[in-house]
Amino acid sequence: MAGKPKLHYTKGRGKMESIRWLLAAAGVEFEEEFIETKEDLEKLRNDGVLLFQQVPMVEIDGMRMVQTGAILSYIAAKYNLYGKDLKERAWIDMYVEGTTDLMGMIMYLPFQPADTKEKNLALIIERATTRYLPVYEKALKDHGQDYLVGNKLSWADVHLLEAILMVEECKPDVLSAFPLLQAFKGRISNIPTIKKFLQPGSQRKPPTDEKFVAVVRKIFNI
Repeated sequence: MAGKPKLHYTKGRGKMESIRWLLAAAGVEFEEEFIETKEDLEKLRNDGVLLFQQVPMVEIDGMRMVQTGAILSYIAAKYNLYGKDLKERAWIDMYVEGTTDLMGMIMYLPFQPADTKEKNLALIIERATTRYLPVYEKALKDHGQDYLVGNKLSWADVHLLEAILMVEECKPDVLSAFPLLQAFKGRISNIPTIKKFLQPGSQRKPPTDEKFVAVVRKIFNI
C-alpha cells in the first residue's frame, strides 16, 4: 500500500492550501514537510526533485508532482471529485479557475505595500460581489441541486467553499446578498471530512499575517 501523500511547502496557506483542502475533503490523510529556511528550499532544488525549481511539490503515487493545477486535477480525478464526463469536467475547471482568480487576489494582499492594501481590499470585495459570487449564486439557482456540477460533491464545491471563507475573512457579511451561497456554505461545511478539516487542530493553515510574510520573503528572496 502506498504511503500518505507528502506535501512540501511553507508553514502557511499560499498555493498549497487548496491542495490541503482537496485531500482533506477526499478523506485522505497527508504528511507535511515544511520549508522553513532558504536552505530548505535550496536543498530541494539541488536534489533535483522540483521540476521547475518551484513549490508546491507533492509526493503522491510514486510521483513528485509540481504545478498547483496539475496536482489538484490529479487529486480530483483520483478521488472521484472531477465529474462524470468531459462536459462536467469542463464546468468544474471553469468554476475552479474563477475561484482561483479571486483567491489569488486575496493571497497576494498581505504581500502588498501598506499604502495600496486598502485600495486592493476594496477591489477584492467589489470583484467578489459583482464578478464572482453572482456567477455561483446563479449556477446554484439554475442547476437546482445542492452542488455546482452534476448532483454530487466535486472539486468545484470544495474550492468555492475555500474561496467563500477567504472572502469572509476580508468582509464577514459578504454573503448577505447571496442566500443560495449562504445555504451552500452551510451544507458543504457540514460534510464530515470537510467539517473535520475546519475544526481547530487540523492541518488547515491560519490567515497570512505579517510574521509569515517576513518568513516567506526570506525563504524566496522577495
